[in-house]
Amino acid sequence: MPAAPSIGEAAERVSRSCSLADDVGRLRYVSGARAKALDRLGIERVRDLLLHVPHRYLDFTHTVSIALADVGQEVTVVGTVDKITLKKPRPRMQIVEMYVLDQTGVIQATFFRQPWLVDQIHVGDVVALSGKVTFAYGFKQMKAPFHELLSSADEGGAYARVLPVHSVGEGITASWMRRIVSAALADVGDVCDFLPARLAARHGLMTLGRALRQVHFPTGMPAKEPARRRLAYDELLCLQLALLTRQRLALSGVEPTAHATSGPRMDALLASLPFSLTREQRAAADDILADMSEPSVMNRLLLGDVGTGKTAVAAVALAAVADTATQAAVMAPTSVLARQYAEKLGPLLDAAGISWALVTGSTTPDERAVARERIVSGATTVTFGTTAILSDDIEFCHLTLVVIDEQHRFGVDQRAALRRKGVGADLLTMTATPIPRTLALSVYGDVACSRITERPVAGAGITTKGLAPENLDVAWTAIREAVDAGHQAYVVCPLVDDSDDGSELDDVPEEARSNAAKLHSATGMQVQLSERIYPDLQVGLLHGRQSAAEKDEIMSRFRAGEVQVLVSTTVIEVGVDVPNATVMLVLDADRFGLATLHQLRGRVGRGSVAGTVYLACAAKRGTPARKRLDALEATSDGFELAELDLKLRHEGEVLGYRQHGGVSLRVVDLATDTDLVEAAHRDARELAREDPALERPENGPLALEVRDRFGLYFDEVERA
Repeated sequence: MPAAPSIGEAAERVSRSCSLADDVGRLRYVSGARAKALDRLGIERVRDLLLHVPHRYLDFTHTVSIALADVGQEVTVVGTVDKITLKKPRPRMQIVEMYVLDQTGVIQATFFRQPWLVDQIHVGDVVALSGKVTFAYGFKQMKAPFHELLSSADEGGAYARVLPVHSVGEGITASWMRRIVSAALADVGDVCDFLPARLAARHGLMTLGRALRQVHFPTGMPAKEPARRRLAYDELLCLQLALLTRQRLALSGVEPTAHATSGPRMDALLASLPFSLTREQRAAADDILADMSEPSVMNRLLLGDVGTGKTAVAAVALAAVADTATQAAVMAPTSVLARQYAEKLGPLLDAAGISWALVTGSTTPDERAVARERIVSGATTVTFGTTAILSDDIEFCHLTLVVIDEQHRFGVDQRAALRRKGVGADLLTMTATPIPRTLALSVYGDVACSRITERPVAGAGITTKGLAPENLDVAWTAIREAVDAGHQAYVVCPLVDDSDDGSELDDVPEEARSNAAKLHSATGMQVQLSERIYPDLQVGLLHGRQSAAEKDEIMSRFRAGEVQVLVSTTVIEVGVDVPNATVMLVLDADRFGLATLHQLRGRVGRGSVAGTVYLACAAKRGTPARKRLDALEATSDGFELAELDLKLRHEGEVLGYRQHGGVSLRVVDLATDTDLVEAAHRDARELAREDPALERPENGPLALEVRDRFGLYFDEVERA
C-alpha cells in the first residue's frame, strides 16, 4: 500500500491548485507577446490554459508509408522535404507546394495563403503530414494538411507518439503552445482534486491531475477520451451548481406570491379562446399554473417552435394574475412584436374583463402618461411593452408575473431591471428558437422547461427551395404571381445599408464570416425593386435602425395589404404574423444560421395558402453552408434542425454568446456528451438539496472551483 502523502506534500499540491487562478503570464515561456497572443484566444489564467484542450490529435504511433497511403483516406506520413516552392498564380493568391519523400514514394502537399512556410521549412527537413490523400497530375497529394516539423533525430522513430494539436492564433504556433502547456503541467499540474470522491466513483472518472496530463499528452489514442470526459463533467457540474447558486442568491429573502389558478377571469378567458388548447398546450399551461400556485418563485422556460401557440399559453398565466388581483408585464424585443401581442391577446383579455396597456418607444407622451397612471395605481393588470417599460417612470403597484419573449435578445441588466420592478415575481420566458435538450439542461440548468411541438393550426405548410444567385428570376416570378393572386411577399437581406460590412450580424456561421462577396442590403434592394423589378407595386422597407413609430407604421400598412412586398432585415424573424404573406426570398442565405433561417421561413404559410421560401446562396454542394440549406429543404421540424445546428456549430454560436459575451463551454461537446449532461444535471440538484451553500467540508473545494469558474453568474445577481 502506498504511503499517505506528508503534510508538506499536501500543502504543495494545495499551493499548485491555488495557482490555477494566477495570470498565465507567470508561466515559463509566456513572454509579453505570447501572453497577448494567449489572451486573444481567451486564455487569461493558468486554468484557462490547462482547459484549452487539443481539438485534434496526430497519431504518430500509427504512420503509414507514402506507398500505403490510400487515396481518399485520412493518414499521417513522415518523410524528408525534397522540394518546396512559393507560387503566385494570380494576384493575392499565394500557394506553397512541397514534395516529401520516404523510401517508398513521393507525396505533394499544397498550402494556401501561408507564404512564410518557405522560410520555416527547408529541403532536407523531416516533416510529418496529416490529412486526406488525393491523386492528381501523377502524384499523391494532400491539400492544406496539418504539418509538423520534426527534428532530424525523429527520423529514426523518436516521433512515434500522439501529438496534440491545440487551436492557436497569431503570435503563437502549435509547437509553442505544446511547449507552454507541457511546462505548465510540470509546474502546477499535480493539483488537488476538487470533485467529491463519491461522484468520481459513481461515474468512473479519472483523477483531475491525470486527466489534465492525458488530455494534452495522451500515452495513447484510447487515453484521450476518458480524460476529456472527466474535464467535460467538471465543466458541466460547475456550471449547473453556479446556475443553482445564482437562483438561490437571487431569491434569498424574497416573498413570492401564490397565485390563484382558478377563478372568474380564468374561466372567462378559456371560454373566449377561439379554439381548444392542444394536449401539449394544456400540459404546458398546467406546468406554469402549478408553479404559480406555489409559495415559491417560478422560473420556467416555454419552448415552442414557430406557430405552436405559446401566446395562448401565456394568456392562461395572465388570467391567473388577474384572479389574484395583481399585475403582469410582458416584454418583447421589438415594438412590432409587442404591438402584435397586444393585438392578439388584447381582445381575449377584454372578453375576460382583464385590463391591459401597451407601452413602446412610439407611445405618445399623452398615451404614456395615462398608461403610467393606471399602471402605478393598479388599474391596469397586464402591460405589454418593449424595453420602454424599464424606464424609471413606469412603476407597478404589485407586479407578480414577468413574461419575457426571446429573452436571449435582452441583456442581463435589462432582464434584471424588469424583475426589480416586481421583487419576488414569477418569471416565464418564452422562445421560438428551438433549443436541443442538452443545451436546455446545461445552459438553462436552473430553469424548469416546458416544450410545445404540435401546431394548433397546421396551416397550409411551407416549401423551402435552395436557389443559385443566377436563378433569382425564379423567385421574382413567384413573388409577382403571389401578388397577382392577392397575396404578399418578403425579401430578406443581411445588411441594412450598402455601406455596412456585416460585422454586426448575429447568428452568422463562422465559415461565412470570411466570405468577402458583396452582400445585399435592405435599403439598396428596396430601391432596386421599386424602380426596376416591381415599379407598379408598393415595396416597403423595414429594418432595426428605424424608429419604433416607423416600424409600426410600415407593419400596419403591410398587414392592411397596402404594401405588397416588404424588404426587411431579420427584424421580422420573431413573431411577425401576416397570414396573407405566402412567398419569401432570403438573399445571401449562407450569412444566417439554421435557427434564424427557420424562424424567418415561419413568417409565410401561416394562413390557408401554402408558403414558398427561396434561399439564395452561391455556396457549392458539400460546403457547410449548403449542408444547412439542404437540411432546411429536408425538414420543417425546428427541434430536429436545432440538434443539427448543435452538431455543425459550437453551442456558443448557437446561443449567440460570441456576440453577446455569455459563457461558452470549453471542453463539453453537447452534441455527443448527452449522458454527461444528464449526469451533471442530476448530481448538481442532489448536491443543492443536501448542501445548498456547499458548506460541508467535503464540498468546500468544489464550491471554490464553482466560484472561480463561473463567478460572473454571482456578479449578475449582485448587479440585479
